Formats: sequence, structure tokens, C-alpha cells
Amino acid sequence: MPSIGGTPDLKKPVSKAQVRAELEAETERFLKQGGQVKDIPRGVSGKEPGAPLTFPHRPLFIEPRAPRTEIPEVLAALDARRKLPRGRTAQPRRSRLPQPRRKVIYDDFGEPLRRVWIEEK
Repeated sequence: MPSIGGTPDLKKPVSKAQVRAELEAETERFLKQGGQVKDIPRGVSGKEPGAPLTFPHRPLFIEPRAPRTEIPEVLAALDARRKLPRGRTAQPRRSRLPQPRRKVIYDDFGEPLRRVWIEEK
């Protein structure tokens, strides 16, 4: 059923309760088919001691570090490019031309008398 305004209906995200119920149903199905769950004491790690670190489905840092081979031509080209002057330099900013400004003239008691235009330099 399309929603009002012509936009398609969005899928409702799965709630934690739905995920929990699905996991419990899968566990019950596993146990009914003859599967067993081992009781593991608290504090025991699932990782083997001495095993290399693993990222999900991919071992990290197992192979030895490969030696790097320097390429003198490439390094020389990079250094030469670094020493070249820049193509464009920043243009000096033009200062704004002085604009006339309105100034208020006050009397001895601090009351405004009149406004005059002054040109600042």
C-alpha cells in the first residue's frame, strides 16, 4: 500500500524484542534437533593463548614486514617538484576606499544636537 504523498513505505526496523525472540526460536530448534550447549566457566576466554590477533574473518600482522625498495628517479622528481615555486601567488587585498560616515554631535549635557557626515582617511 503506497503512502500519501507518493513516497514509498519504509521498512520498519527490527526491534530488540524481535531479534531476541528469533534467537530463542533458533536455539530451541537447535536443541530439539539434538544439539547440545556446553557449560563454560565464567572468565574463560574463547581465544587461544599465543594465537595471532584476528579481525572478523581476516588475520592481522601474520606475514613478515616486506622490505621497501626506494626508487631514486621517483624520489628525485618529488623533491624537484617540492622545490619549484608556486604558480600563483596571493594577490594583495585592496583596502576599502574611505566611506563617508555619519557622526552624532552632542551638547554639553549629552543630548544629541545634530548628525553630520564625515569622511575618514
